[in-house]
Amino acid sequence: MQYMCLIYAREGAGPQPGTAEFGGLMQGYQEFSETVTKDGVFVGGEALEDVASATTVTRENGKVETMDGPFAETKEQLGGYYILDCKDLDEALKYAAQIPSAEYGRVEVRPVMVFDK
Repeated sequence: MQYMCLIYAREGAGPQPGTAEFGGLMQGYQEFSETVTKDGVFVGGEALEDVASATTVTRENGKVETMDGPFAETKEQLGGYYILDCKDLDEALKYAAQIPSAEYGRVEVRPVMVFDK
């Protein structure tokens, strides 16, 4: 079963670009990506650009509207994701706990609903 690991953190939380700690964080992500690839559970994943680059689209009564920024104003922002193909939720949670940002943010794990084509 596929699980999406959504990585959330407050803006400015954790190591920041340009610091020695940030290099360690990126190394942690590289090692995590290598682990899930080696273990055969990696389906996909990417980091997202800063929340300031987001645009939200809505359509009501045929009228399309766009707004700068994310859909919801929250303290924690979605910063990236992994999609993992795990045997069960317990295995997905085991991997999610290894995502480096779990140390200063949160990782939401949700089953992916896969529709037959």
